[in-house]
Amino acid sequence: MNHSPVGVPEHLLQFLNEHNLDFEFMAPGEPMPTVLTAAAAVGVSPDLILKTLLFAGDDGAYVVVIANGTRRIDRSRLAAAAAMREPHPAKPTEVLAVTGYPAGGVAPLGLPASIPVIVDAATAALTFAYGGGGHEDLLLRVDVSDVIRCNDALVADIAERPKHAAP
Repeated sequence: MNHSPVGVPEHLLQFLNEHNLDFEFMAPGEPMPTVLTAAAAVGVSPDLILKTLLFAGDDGAYVVVIANGTRRIDRSRLAAAAAMREPHPAKPTEVLAVTGYPAGGVAPLGLPASIPVIVDAATAALTFAYGGGGHEDLLLRVDVSDVIRCNDALVADIAERPKHAAP
């Protein structure tokens, strides 16, 4: 049975239940606005933490990007994958207005269907991960395949390559 702590956004809970998804909310009792704080709070590798980010283009378009771990998004790769010029991280006020979630707690599910979603290829290879639960003090354990399917997401190589990787 899926247990939901107090404070879960109603639209997220409704989305999860309507799609009959396997999920678990975790509320360690502290804010987890970064990958490292979230990983430490639940005792998992940073690679199992999803970051759901909103990027804005210079033409007013938006794209949601889902990646894992501490690698940064490569903006030129994102621009190519999203067919977007000059993508940049959206301001916190935009994040809340566009996604319905506050920055630092954006869930990888229950996003507006009108906003395209791109999942990093390395993230797509995971079986499950922990993403934002709608607030910075909640995490949501989900199957990554559900994140891709329910968002009708494009999978693309958009994260920076590790510095030690061969070209």
